[in-house]
Amino acid sequence: MIKQDLSLRIEKHLLKIYEDIKSTEDIKNLANDLTIYIENTLSKKTVPLKNINKWSENDVVLISYANSLTDKKQKPLITLNHFLEKNCKDLASIVHILPFFPSSSDHGFSVIDYYSVDKAFGDWSDIKSISKNFSIMCDVVINHGSAKSEWFSNFVKGNGPGSNYFLTADNSMDLSNVTRPRTSNLLSKVNTSSGEQYVWCTFSEDQVDYNFENYEVLKEFVSIISFYLNKGVSIFRFDAVAFLWKKVGTNCINLPQTHEIVRLFRTIIDYLSSDAILVTETNTPARENVSYFGNANEAHWIYNFSLPPILIYSILKGNASYLEKLTMSLPPAQLGSSYLNFIASHDGIGLRPAEGILSKTEINNFISQMKKNGGLISYRADKDGKSNPYEINISLFDAMTETFGGETNSIIDRYLCIHTIMMSLEGVPGLYIHSLFGTQNDYKLYDLNKHNRDLNRHIYTMDEIDNLLNDQNKNKIFYELKRLLSIRKKQKAFHPNAVQFTLHLGNNFYGIWRQSQDKTQSIFCITNMTDKVQDFSLMDINLIGFDKWKDLINNENINNINSSITLSPYQSIWLSNQ
Repeated sequence: MIKQDLSLRIEKHLLKIYEDIKSTEDIKNLANDLTIYIENTLSKKTVPLKNINKWSENDVVLISYANSLTDKKQKPLITLNHFLEKNCKDLASIVHILPFFPSSSDHGFSVIDYYSVDKAFGDWSDIKSISKNFSIMCDVVINHGSAKSEWFSNFVKGNGPGSNYFLTADNSMDLSNVTRPRTSNLLSKVNTSSGEQYVWCTFSEDQVDYNFENYEVLKEFVSIISFYLNKGVSIFRFDAVAFLWKKVGTNCINLPQTHEIVRLFRTIIDYLSSDAILVTETNTPARENVSYFGNANEAHWIYNFSLPPILIYSILKGNASYLEKLTMSLPPAQLGSSYLNFIASHDGIGLRPAEGILSKTEINNFISQMKKNGGLISYRADKDGKSNPYEINISLFDAMTETFGGETNSIIDRYLCIHTIMMSLEGVPGLYIHSLFGTQNDYKLYDLNKHNRDLNRHIYTMDEIDNLLNDQNKNKIFYELKRLLSIRKKQKAFHPNAVQFTLHLGNNFYGIWRQSQDKTQSIFCITNMTDKVQDFSLMDINLIGFDKWKDLINNENINNINSSITLSPYQSIWLSNQ
C-alpha cells in the first residue's frame, strides 16, 4: 500500500515536470523505477503525515562553516563539535554546517564529490558525532557542480558517470531574458571529445549547471539525499534551487517545473524520514520567495530573505515603518511549514529581497551607508547586460557602526536590538556563528582572496574564542544573545507557527503580538527603533486588565496597564501574560 501510494505521488509529479519532454508511458516507467529505487534505499519507510510541525519554540539554527573555528591539534569538524558541546547545547538545537565536501571554489559551493567529506575538515564520523547532540542541516548544492569534478571530466570525455548530467546551449541563442545573480558570462566554452560545446553557468565558469531534463540527474540527487540521511543529516538546504529549470525565452528562474521538482523532493523526503526537513534557498523578492511554500507541499522552511536588508535599514533609519510593511506583507506559514529568520549569513545582505519595500533611492542610500560602514558591493547582470547591485558584503556588527543620522555610540545596543526583534518573529530563528561574537570585517582575508564575501567569513582559532568568551569586556554579545534565547525557548507564544499580528505604533516603535497555538499565552514585543529615549503608552496595545503582565526580558511586572514605559534607545520589551 505504501509503495502504491508513493508511486502514484511520484508519477503525478513527473507528469508535470516532463509532460512536454517524455511520453506518458515513459513517465510511468520512470515513476516505477524511482519508487523501486527509494524502496530499496532505506530499510525504514514512513507514510508522510501532512500539516505536521517538526519544530517548536525550542529550535534555533546555528550556521557555521566546517572550519569557522580551528585548532592546530585537530580537524576543524572536531573543533566545531567541541565548541558546540561546551557552549551551545542550550543555545541551538540545529547546526547548519555549510558545504563540507571537496570543492574547487566558492567556499564549498562548487562541489567536486557529493559523497565525501573534505579531508581537511574531517570525515563522516565527525558529522555523526555532531548529530548526537544537534540536528544537522546540510547543503544540497543542487543547481550546479564543479568543473573540476569527475562527473564533468566524464562529460568532457563523453562517457562514464555524470557524462550526461550537465546543461549545454547554443551560444547563438538569445539568452538576454535570463535572470543572473552574477556578472560573469552565462555560457562557458568547453572542448570535448565530441567537439566545442557551451555549458550553462548561472554562477561561475567553475560551477556548471545540471540538466534536470535528464531524469538521471533527478535520480542522482535522490541518491545523495538518502545517503546524507544515513550519515546523520536531517535538514536539507536546497542551494540556489530557484534557477534549477531552464527554458530559453524565459527568465529561467522560479519556473513551474522548478516548483514541481521541489514538490517531488518534498514527497520523497517526507517518505524517507518523518523528521527530515526541506529548506529552499531562494534569494528573491518576498512575493517570489513565499511561493516556495506552495500549498504546504513544497519547502518545509523558506528563508526570510527580506528580513536582513529591511531590518538593518529600519534600525539605521530609526524608523519602524519599513519593517512594519514587511511583516504585514508576509502571509502566515501554514501548518507543516515555517519561515527561517536570519539577519546574517555566510553570504551578503541581498538587495533583490528589498524590492517592493525600499525604493531605488532608499536602496542607493542604504548602499552608500554600508560602504561608509566598511562594506563592499557585489553586482549582477540585468537583461541588458548592465551591472546592478546584488548584495552588500559586510559583517553584521560593522553594519551597525553608524546610522543614517550619524550616530556611532550605540553599536552593541543596535546589534542586540535587531537580534531581539528577529527572535520574536514568526518562524525559526537562525544565527550565523559570527553573530555570537560580534565579528568585524576581515580585511586580511579579503586582501588575500579578493572575494567580497570573505569580509564576513573570518576564521577563529579556539584560543581566540576562549579569550573572547572569558573577557568580561568582550563577551556581552554572546551571553546576552544566549540569555535572550533561553527566555524565548520557554514561551509557547514564540512557537514558529504561533499567531503573529503586526501592531501600528508609529515610526518610533516596532511591535508585534504573538499568541500561542492554544491561545493561553500572549506576548507583545515592542522595540524603540530610535537612538533617543521614548515613552511608550501601554494603552496603545490594549492589555487585558485581569491578566498579570510581565516584561520577560527585564523580569519586571507591569502593575498599571494604563501607564507608560520609558524605553532606552534600541530597547525591546516582551510583555507576557504568563
